[in-house]
Amino acid sequence: MKIELIRSMALALCLTLIGSVAALADDKDKGPVGESAKAAAAFREIMDAPDKAIPHEVLDAAECIAVFPGAKKGAFVVGVQKGDGVVSCRTGSGWSAPVFLDMEGGSFGPQIGGQSTDYVLLFMNSKGADRLLQNKFEIGGEASVAAGPVGRQASASTDWKLNAEILSYSRSKGAFIGAALKGVKISVDDSDMRKVYGSGATAQALLRENKFEATPAARAFPNTLEQFSAAQATSKQP
Repeated sequence: MKIELIRSMALALCLTLIGSVAALADDKDKGPVGESAKAAAAFREIMDAPDKAIPHEVLDAAECIAVFPGAKKGAFVVGVQKGDGVVSCRTGSGWSAPVFLDMEGGSFGPQIGGQSTDYVLLFMNSKGADRLLQNKFEIGGEASVAAGPVGRQASASTDWKLNAEILSYSRSKGAFIGAALKGVKISVDDSDMRKVYGSGATAQALLRENKFEATPAARAFPNTLEQFSAAQATSKQP
């Protein structure tokens, strides 16, 4: 009896240690630098999918690109959506150091369930990019948004070239589609900004004035954008 008790205690201790190690490993992936890496990985997976990625014609027309990897969407009567993300804009010398963002929103209705979704936002003109300089803005409220074309749809439609400030996409359970993401608030994560850049770092200073440098690890996301965008350094400014 005592032997069985000892075995049970030993097993419980092992499981606790394994859980602690896993938690420590997860902690390494958390934080703003980890978000940049996760955003880069999500964007790469999306662009590597044949005939299901963001068309390069659309990608090269975007002034800024934001990715929210693994945003959580849960629901029990009232839906809640929340995620962390990063954004980078074109400058005269490539893509800017990343700005760290929060996304939150909600919906009402008879719904039960939850899922993890990647969101991609393309800011297509200076008016759309200017939204990023605000402390907080609402997609579909102050900022006009449209579902972005996927794969070969860009050549079949010119709607994305017209009036939308932002093109939005989502990927859940492997399916990547253009989705009109509305009623969601985007704000700059001041805490993450201080962790990476120190005091005084703002969206304006990074995206327009190029005043702050990011570490190589924090630049994982803009470096990935450079690999997939043919128009890496243009005269366009956000």
